[in-house]
Amino acid sequence: MKLGVWILKFGIWPLLFGFLILGFTYASVTPLFEASDELWHYPMVKTLADGNGLPVQDPANVGPWRQEGSQPPLYYYLAALATFWIDTRDAEEIRWLNPHVDNGVITPDGNINLAIHTPAERLPWRGTVLAMRLIRFLSVLMGAGTVYFTFRLAREVIPDRPGLALTSAAVVAFTPMFLFISGAVNNDNLAMLLSSATLWWLVRMTSRQSSVVSHQSSVANLQSLITDYRSFLSHCSLGLLLGLAALTKESTLGLFPLAAAVLAWNTLRALPSPDLHRRSRVLGFGVWDLGFRSVLVFGLAALIAGWWYWRNYVLYGDWLGLNAFIKVLGQRAAPASLAQLWSERVGFMQAYWGLFGGVNVPMSGWVYAVFNTLAVLAVIGLAVYFARLLAGEFGRRRRLAPLLTSHDSHTPEREIAHDSDQQETRPGYFPILLSFAWVAAVVISLVRWATVTWSSQGRLVFSAISAITVLFVLGLFAVVPRRAHSLFFSAVTVFFFSISAIAPFVWIAPKYADPPTLTEAQVAAIPHHLNADFGGEMKLLGYDVASDSVRPGAALTVTLYWQSQIAMDRDWSVFVHLIDENEIVVAQRDTYPGLGLLPTRRMWPGQTLADQYVIRVPAATYAPSAARVEVGLYDFRTGERLSITDCELRIANCSPSSDALTLSSISIAANPGEIPNPQSLNFNNEIELAGYKLDRRVAASGERLTLTLYWRGLKRISANYSVFTHVRGEGESIWAQMDSWPQRGAAPTSMWTPGALIEDTYDLTLDAGTPPGVYDIEIGLYDSAGDRLQLITPDGRLADNFAYLSKVRVIAP
Repeated sequence: MKLGVWILKFGIWPLLFGFLILGFTYASVTPLFEASDELWHYPMVKTLADGNGLPVQDPANVGPWRQEGSQPPLYYYLAALATFWIDTRDAEEIRWLNPHVDNGVITPDGNINLAIHTPAERLPWRGTVLAMRLIRFLSVLMGAGTVYFTFRLAREVIPDRPGLALTSAAVVAFTPMFLFISGAVNNDNLAMLLSSATLWWLVRMTSRQSSVVSHQSSVANLQSLITDYRSFLSHCSLGLLLGLAALTKESTLGLFPLAAAVLAWNTLRALPSPDLHRRSRVLGFGVWDLGFRSVLVFGLAALIAGWWYWRNYVLYGDWLGLNAFIKVLGQRAAPASLAQLWSERVGFMQAYWGLFGGVNVPMSGWVYAVFNTLAVLAVIGLAVYFARLLAGEFGRRRRLAPLLTSHDSHTPEREIAHDSDQQETRPGYFPILLSFAWVAAVVISLVRWATVTWSSQGRLVFSAISAITVLFVLGLFAVVPRRAHSLFFSAVTVFFFSISAIAPFVWIAPKYADPPTLTEAQVAAIPHHLNADFGGEMKLLGYDVASDSVRPGAALTVTLYWQSQIAMDRDWSVFVHLIDENEIVVAQRDTYPGLGLLPTRRMWPGQTLADQYVIRVPAATYAPSAARVEVGLYDFRTGERLSITDCELRIANCSPSSDALTLSSISIAANPGEIPNPQSLNFNNEIELAGYKLDRRVAASGERLTLTLYWRGLKRISANYSVFTHVRGEGESIWAQMDSWPQRGAAPTSMWTPGALIEDTYDLTLDAGTPPGVYDIEIGLYDSAGDRLQLITPDGRLADNFAYLSKVRVIAP
């Protein structure tokens, strides 16, 4: 057997083996709870394994499973069955959360770990660590099933190109994000497996014609269905797959209308071509036959999964339970438009190809560029492929038309049969359309979901990853010259494999490694020595501030050199504040030591480390202003600060008995421009806030603040927008407000000249009962219907429908 033939016939098995090796690598290398939503998926497994039954969601008393308690439970039951025998009483110790994590945010300095990691995660595995690793390995096996069914699906959709089936399986197997999810405790793994298996089964049913509907009675047709055991088992298998999928994740419910379409299609194809006077009778029998098959398929699915949706209805008054899910998860302040979702496409694609951890550990930018280039080529190729397919079908029909209308008894049958045989070797429309329909169903469902919640993540379409990948490969096949197919698809496979193979060691594991301990030489080289002793527990050996000046919108880098004094029994958090002359914290960074990785309970006496904090100064910060860098330690749970008990008194800013240490003075310099506090806040590509000023930033309750806004029209404006200005407190509280057309109605926006500067003043009188504290100045615009204009970021993304400017301090009268 030639090597090429052997690869096409048996290549799926070494491919699956390679996937398993990489999958187990991801499952072992990725620290526990650092995979997407694993923090909440595992508690669902544990509560079932402990025999506690399914939780009832209560937004006022959210359990450790959070929104995952609203998910269908099949995956969690299987994982519980695999691990119920393990003693997991150490779960709370292993699930040690980082309270300061920048979840979903890619930061320049770290603090991306969702949980704290201890030596208990190392071999030999015991307790909760063992249970989670076993569930991860089980998930990898589910991922292998998805790879296999992708291969089988591609063989059905593209039967004349077996090499593309193997490439499709390879692309799925070596997509970094798919491997990452496969190596995690996540119900997406079972949903992907069952979705790919169900779609393959549906496509397979369309390519294996069922028996012709007879002209017998409906009872006879039912008997025929039952006695034809292959057809009976096929429909039972479909019902089983649909039921299991619906009991795994609600995103799979889109398979049900696809199944109905396949049953209808097969029934329609199976109908004979009766004479005109018998047509209605045959159609009637077809309807009965479709009804029997539908009852069998959907009845079995309902028996398997129906109880879950009935439970949702009884508990929450919602068949899907989404109302309880959203109350726990949270939602956007306002529904997102399609334009806003499109503006989030960069993060969406990153989370499809590989955005690890809590969607905050990216790969290198060039990797995404290559992946996205291939995706664009695939989309172009699909358009080319369908154009060719339609052109070929149109040509075929033109060739057959004269033959079908010919009355020459010698001519057409052989030619028609020959053309039909050729048509059978080409991929049919229906399997491809079915794959498209499944992708569309998943994408549309996610779009609707993402308009309400913050869920623009590519991984959330992985229920359709098999169909997406088959279409991806088919598109590349169409756009790449035929003579380059072998070389191109080999290169694509090697690229996907290479990136997936290095990702755990290049991008994932290093992010969670403990910070290095400083050597004596490094300690001696500290730029500014302090030796400030915090309560005899931690010592700030010294610091370095990169600059004595910073502008709004820029960042200030501060390096702190810490040393533990004793073995501590509390977790002290570090705060680094930039405080202005009005005692307003204009920027800050709070983390555990080690930028989140090394809580003080994990530090050993004498351990030293250097933490470099990147403090982003908001672009709307008031300037010019004098500020200072202040640092200290506090208990996140109680808010208690650790006092400074000793320091080198020659340092003027080191004062024993205080609970914060001033490191240096910082000048917040104004950005260049003639307008005070220059900004470039783009509201809906119509109006720009070019700057602002305040007459003062400290006022007593009952007093008035004067806010001046500088507007600029970006184009001719047809509507008259109102401006809202608020002094905003916590939650929805507003302590001062003034709404008006610009210049109190003297400069309506419909009269603005594009580019002209509009100076617009507002008087904000603080409520007499305003408590002392720090408040935000909030501004924005809205139309006559009350709809607010949304901000557009410099890179084109839609953001909030309001903007925060300076903070102000309210004091007692």
